[in-house]
Amino acid sequence: MNIAVSTQALSGTASSRGVPGPARPSEAAHVIRDDAEAIRVAHALAASIREGASERDLAHARPLAELDRFSQSGLWSINVPREHGGPEVSYRTLAQVIAIVAAADPSIAQIAQNHLGIVAAIRTVSDPEQQALLFAEVLRGTRFGNAFSEKGTARAADFATDFTDHGDHVIVQGQKFYATGALLAHLVQIVAVDDAGLAWYAIADRNAPGLTVIDDWSAFGQRGTASGTVLIEAVRVEKSHLVPAWKAYQELPRLDGAIFQIIQAAIDAGIGRAALDDTIAFVREKARPWIDAGQDRASDDPYTIQAVGDLTIRLHAAEAILDRAGLAIDAALVDHDVGLVNAAKIAVAESKVLTTEIALAASNKLFELGGTRSTLAEHNLDRHWRNARTHTLHDPVRWKVAIVGNHALNGVAPPSHAWS
Repeated sequence: MNIAVSTQALSGTASSRGVPGPARPSEAAHVIRDDAEAIRVAHALAASIREGASERDLAHARPLAELDRFSQSGLWSINVPREHGGPEVSYRTLAQVIAIVAAADPSIAQIAQNHLGIVAAIRTVSDPEQQALLFAEVLRGTRFGNAFSEKGTARAADFATDFTDHGDHVIVQGQKFYATGALLAHLVQIVAVDDAGLAWYAIADRNAPGLTVIDDWSAFGQRGTASGTVLIEAVRVEKSHLVPAWKAYQELPRLDGAIFQIIQAAIDAGIGRAALDDTIAFVREKARPWIDAGQDRASDDPYTIQAVGDLTIRLHAAEAILDRAGLAIDAALVDHDVGLVNAAKIAVAESKVLTTEIALAASNKLFELGGTRSTLAEHNLDRHWRNARTHTLHDPVRWKVAIVGNHALNGVAPPSHAWS
């Protein structure tokens, strides 16, 4: 498929018809060697995608070229186990990578979230043969896209999408929304239930007959994620690509939910970092001091100084606890002790609270400190608040606080599902 044509087809406003998926990579992706290289590559990628991020947001553009650079950089295989040829970086490093990318463009960072989550899930629940098959795809640069949530069910964990067994393959039927990454993916992991009500990841080819991805994402934030509708009409999936997701939540406590969640927290940390950086730049370069400050520069206003100091401390606290959560996941992956798994889940819940708070606080305070001029459309600074407000709605922070409190006060273990 011609890249110029595909970029045009994948950008712009919502469409009522399906959009074809991108071509598979023409060459193998880079494989990162270690944690230090992952951080260096993340900074280089962030520098390349930061330019144009605001314009993409304004145009509702789908970042195909940027996503190709991202997945070919090796950052989409950083949690593939070493025994399968991957770098298997620490989850502390993975969270830092996502935060770095999210500070440049949080839509692009979010598109990677479900891919990295399914890589972790394959490690947890797949047998060695399936792991070898699917990890090889990831190392070649194949992107997984999400078809997880449904908007017509009573609860987020209820799924109407199901499949029927046909021997060596299954036939999947249903409809999804909030399908982050599916539009620009090569493979789409569909959460579907079997006859017993157990959830599986049915991984279908993006251009499989009956699989239609509609570009109808209309949210005011995270516009570049294209998290719209997926129609699944008698889609064939080979048994080799049917992953038993249920094992991560119905057997011993596992870390799959915590890994999905720490990536979400890292995205919010990146949004907070970007908002604070733009606040500082705007105050220094464009804002005017208030009359009563008696100063020539807005950056010398004592109340502005105090506010920036407060935001800086809160950002550093959020980043520190994000690191702590990553270290907790790493420790639990080594030992597999139930206590360590629960400790990691609690640490991730704490990080989700603080990263949510700084993303919202920094993106809101930007306008208070920047003044009316900061609201002009030419600056598009409202994208930080729109992105923060939209993304932080994924998981209710009030429940994260309750989980932490109930564990501290009553010793109640955190729940076991994809949101914890």
